[in-house]
Amino acid sequence: MYKISVEKLFSAAHALRGYKGKCEGLHGHNWKVQVVISGKKLNKIGLLEDFREVKKNLNKVLEKLDHKNLKNIPPFNRINPTAENIACYIYDKMKKSLKSKNCKISEVKVWESDTSSASFSK
Repeated sequence: MYKISVEKLFSAAHALRGYKGKCEGLHGHNWKVQVVISGKKLNKIGLLEDFREVKKNLNKVLEKLDHKNLKNIPPFNRINPTAENIACYIYDKMKKSLKSKNCKISEVKVWESDTSSASFSK
């Protein structure tokens, strides 16, 4: 199995509805996102997926979140903008962008701090 990954940073605010504690109030993070793509076959030039394309597509997804209050952006206006839900959101958006049929998004990991992260995979 081959795997590649790309990472990107974005900044955004969120507040956790129904949470009892500091995170209930509006606060911000410098989020880090890692997208991992896996597959069994490489294309004819030896790539699983072009890093440049993956980065471009991740940038498009994160543009909608960067420097925003996440609770105002669908679907986070209905569901809590937790690291877990953000990872799932990015996963769903990124899986639509893959060019190769030989690979899949195997994991999206989102850090809200240097020591706290959540991931989503199927």
